[in-house]
Amino acid sequence: MELPSSEMEQAVAWRRMLHAKPELAYEEHATADFVAERLAEWGFEVRTGIGRTGVVGTLSRGTSRRAIAIRADMDALPIVEETGASYASTVPGVMHACGHDGHVAVALAAARTSSRMTGLDGTVHFVFQPAEEVEGGALEMVRGGLFRDCPADRVFGLHNWPALETGCVVAREGAMMAAFATFEIAVSGRGSHGAMPHEGADPVAAAAQVVSALQTIASRNVSPLEAAVVSVTQIHGGDAYNVIPETVALRGTTRWFDPAVGDLVEQRVSDVAGGVAGAMGCTARVDYRRRYPATINDPAAAAFARDAAGSTGLRVVDAAPSMAAEDFAFMLAERPGCYLWLGSRQDGENPGLHSPRFDFNDAIIPDGVRLWTALVAASLRA
Repeated sequence: MELPSSEMEQAVAWRRMLHAKPELAYEEHATADFVAERLAEWGFEVRTGIGRTGVVGTLSRGTSRRAIAIRADMDALPIVEETGASYASTVPGVMHACGHDGHVAVALAAARTSSRMTGLDGTVHFVFQPAEEVEGGALEMVRGGLFRDCPADRVFGLHNWPALETGCVVAREGAMMAAFATFEIAVSGRGSHGAMPHEGADPVAAAAQVVSALQTIASRNVSPLEAAVVSVTQIHGGDAYNVIPETVALRGTTRWFDPAVGDLVEQRVSDVAGGVAGAMGCTARVDYRRRYPATINDPAAAAFARDAAGSTGLRVVDAAPSMAAEDFAFMLAERPGCYLWLGSRQDGENPGLHSPRFDFNDAIIPDGVRLWTALVAASLRA
């Protein structure tokens, strides 16, 4: 269904209001209140506090027990905004650098449109989820009874995708997004004067070798026919120019699709860190934490989503899966469903997701609304 111009303007206003007032994981109280108030205005049954700050709006028509869930994430990131927009973040050090403000606005506009649709027989749950960024809000909502209290046959989610042209949709069968883990490696040695390194065991030199050696996991331990990433993203150690410290901390992330590859990567991170550090007279303590499983689309649900998208005039295209991760995977582990990418490329500079210069492309709001309402209509048609 097309979004009237007045409602498009209002959806943009919602999006920009949310952009100006970002909230981090599990702190989405004002966002959740705003969402709940709008849903209640349109006649939805509203549940709050699922997964701490999650909100679900439920709309039922007719007598059928068919039901679907549509999910939008709400949280922002700890990033200092550099967009220069008139509606830029007013919260120091926090911004919507991933487009979750846009996801909320799209889902709200689709919920309002769905509330006016006729010829439906069944239930749609609009799920507004906290804490997608690293903190696993989807798992918290599942543990909090999401699908017990809001049963659904299928669940769908989407993400704006700046690398994809507007008007395009990707809904792959199978792997869509990678699994991921985080690690912290404490390389400990024996500190000494910077002018007398032979009197100590240098954890800085050992940490540098560990960083290099970790890169051989993907290149030499994982089959070239499989996908894996090992990235060290932080190095911390030392406070003075002339003092070799006792400890250096390395932090980073790993990614994979195949569970066996995930097991191999985890084991090799520990083996490589301990072996390399030990060879240089140091020790390595590894704290390795698996965060999200891979996002795997159900083939039938993906085909259904592609048909719905195509019926709206959106162009269905294919693309390789992403090594980024998405906690929607926890919902897909509970119910069959599909995660989609919605093209959001803008003219000129196109900062990627999580850039301090990223801003959601408001022009794709109608695309998202058409997609969600088409899925509602196709799923619940009387």
